[in-house]
Amino acid sequence: MKFIKVDTYDKLSSIAAGIIAAQVILKSDCVLGLATGSSPLGTYSKLAEKYRNGELDFSRVISVNLDEYVGLDGSCDQSYRYFMDNNLFCNINIARENTYVPNGCAEDLKAEGLAYDQFISKLGGIDLQLLGIGLDGHIGFNEPDEAFVPETHEVVLDPSTIEANARFLASKDQVPTKAITMGMRSIMQAKRILLIANGAKKKEILEKAFYGPITPFVPASILQLHPDVTVVYSEN
Repeated sequence: MKFIKVDTYDKLSSIAAGIIAAQVILKSDCVLGLATGSSPLGTYSKLAEKYRNGELDFSRVISVNLDEYVGLDGSCDQSYRYFMDNNLFCNINIARENTYVPNGCAEDLKAEGLAYDQFISKLGGIDLQLLGIGLDGHIGFNEPDEAFVPETHEVVLDPSTIEANARFLASKDQVPTKAITMGMRSIMQAKRILLIANGAKKKEILEKAFYGPITPFVPASILQLHPDVTVVYSEN
């Protein structure tokens, strides 16, 4: 496990983008596991800049996203499909048919989760998985629970997650209360994991996740068992 502490969010974003760019350069048809939220915005902006500068070619890359809100389709500006399209996919030359986000509007979410896991497995797994971390230790939308859930599944969001995500909406009452999220199996089977965290408020949960006991009540703590994890953190 490798920890990189930097002074600013801009440096965090530059390092994270550099790690992802190196993966794309080394394997042009790599499978990238991608995340949403505020933490990766700078990373995505810098990846788009590298593409515009002719440094990167995403034409053969396949992406699989961690999660999606239940009940929101890609036309909704609060959906994670919409987020990815506007913050990354539309700014690089990745083929839209090579970008995958769980279907939060599926009639049978259990079947959707099974199909998503099978698809990732068919791809040969994820080459590099980008993660953020919630204040409660969640990765993806794997919330604190009594057990780690291996498969992609529907989850009821923790009140702290709803509160944190309310910053993107007019009020927390507008935040969906359920999501479909990649489970721990696909995350942990990724060949490499890159976790980014920004802000002094994340320091305590990072310490619990990486220096405390491995427990499903701190979901990110399972990453201690992964052989290739890089954490990039800025307190500012």
